[in-house]
Amino acid sequence: MYRAPVNEIAFALKEVAGMREALAAGTLGDLSEDLVDAVLEEAGRFASEEIAPLNKTGDSHGTPCKDGKVTTPPGWKETYKAWAEGGWNAIAGPEEHGGQGLPTMMAVATAEMWNSASMAFGLGPLLTIGAIEALDKHGSEALKATYLEKLVSGEWMGTMNLTEPQAGSDLNALKARAERNSDGTYRIFGQKIFITYGEHDLTENICHLVLARLPDAPAGTRGISLFLVPKFLVNEDGSIGARNDVWCQSVEHKLGIHGSPTCVMIYGDGKFGDEAGATGWLIGEENRGLACMFTMMNNARLNVGTQGVAVAEAAYQHALAYARDRRQGKAPGATGEGMSPIIEHPDVARTLLTMKTHIQAARAICYSCAHALDMARADGQDAKFWSERASLLTPIAKAFSTDIGVEVANHGVQIHGGMGFIEETGAAQFLRDSRINPIYEGTNGIQAIDLVMRKLPLSGGEAVAAYIAELRAIVEKVRSSNRDGFGATASELASAIDELEAATAWMLDGMQAGKQEEVLAGATPYLRLFGLAAGAAYLAKAGLAESSDSRVQLARFFAENFLGECTGLRSRVTFGATSMLAARQLLDIA
Repeated sequence: MYRAPVNEIAFALKEVAGMREALAAGTLGDLSEDLVDAVLEEAGRFASEEIAPLNKTGDSHGTPCKDGKVTTPPGWKETYKAWAEGGWNAIAGPEEHGGQGLPTMMAVATAEMWNSASMAFGLGPLLTIGAIEALDKHGSEALKATYLEKLVSGEWMGTMNLTEPQAGSDLNALKARAERNSDGTYRIFGQKIFITYGEHDLTENICHLVLARLPDAPAGTRGISLFLVPKFLVNEDGSIGARNDVWCQSVEHKLGIHGSPTCVMIYGDGKFGDEAGATGWLIGEENRGLACMFTMMNNARLNVGTQGVAVAEAAYQHALAYARDRRQGKAPGATGEGMSPIIEHPDVARTLLTMKTHIQAARAICYSCAHALDMARADGQDAKFWSERASLLTPIAKAFSTDIGVEVANHGVQIHGGMGFIEETGAAQFLRDSRINPIYEGTNGIQAIDLVMRKLPLSGGEAVAAYIAELRAIVEKVRSSNRDGFGATASELASAIDELEAATAWMLDGMQAGKQEEVLAGATPYLRLFGLAAGAAYLAKAGLAESSDSRVQLARFFAENFLGECTGLRSRVTFGATSMLAARQLLDIA
């Protein structure tokens, strides 16, 4: 059973991601270290004792849909109510609408625990938090007054409706349409698919954020508007009113996250109401909906990266417990009778350390991204610097961490051996659940494209140069520490950063020279290279912050076992495009 690693999470926040310095500088308002510890402790307790026991039930029960109504697994409704009443949905919500206004770092850290305990459970609140941010930033005062307090409290939940059958990641192909009403509202028509928590029984109302086109909208993404479409209309006194013309046609039968309803939503077919068309309210300006939705999507991308860490942590704990109990063979140097616990076999120990160090590296990247978001919102003279830092780290946090989630969960199945292939052990669920993370909220290939095409050029390349310089400063601190336990960490990390810098220069030069196809061909290995170098630097930073050698040993293991990959990745970035483009024609051969 999952136990929230509260001490590990607190250490990553304070010593690696930058929270301690921010607290000391007063950047995070009245937040104190004591309050941070108290919040994390209680979140860890709730995740471990209340949510985690529901995980297996959610996987086996699923979310059956009958006559447009979805039933969540047993115990989920009661647990969600207790979770919302505990104030967990409101952690980072705007204070003027009942939120606690705590930093993004705290929201991300607690979200990790919810998703480790049960990713399917944690998915609903993830989208609600994103809806809150989009509505708070772009919604009218009237919409905020009507919806934000209920969303912030968790009394109502929110969704994000982008995808359609013919339009996955390419929003140019959206066909959902909106028509203006004389009273300032809009009527929404169309179908949306893959809508997480589009229908459920956890809350009395669901607020859908829907992308659609007006009749006179320009073509392409410049003609998309964003609308708030509630499941139930809201009366002037704030009470629930008539049913809106939106409903769940079906739920998808998925590889994993069975406890999370993934819905096909129908808008405006006349199933409810006297007149066809779901009533919606414009968020932001007409034809500028994508900018509003990206507020929600960027929030979701960091949180999905955190989900990668979360599922990996749960899979690691599960595998570690099994490896301690399972006896097989005789480990080298073992004495006495009987077989050895498999954790004593070097190959199993190596695999577990691979899992542990990659989790810590990915966690540090996600928390550092959250820290940058918090610093950018402080409205100081460095707001631009921190905003660009958050933009740079977001695709890495999302893609690197979710790739790690799948890899770690896969290792967990392997640790269990043949029993890992049997559903009863629970190891397979982590792999099944984790597999969606590299796909949704922009596939990891799209994250790599975003990184090289939009984030590397920020401030003429100065944003990424400043970040690489910070990584180099960590190398120098490792060197000057003179701690023998680091072994070859400094030299391996320095080489990895050299490879990252060379690959970055190649990317920037290629874009300037108009070699877009070559640049895009190397985007995914470039992101992996970036994640390995950054993650290794954060592990080294963790080692420097602790007087004992335990974290130093983890940093050394990671550096000496995995940073050698960086040379090959840089080669794939700078030389791989030529062979790939030449061989691509072979894909057309039957």
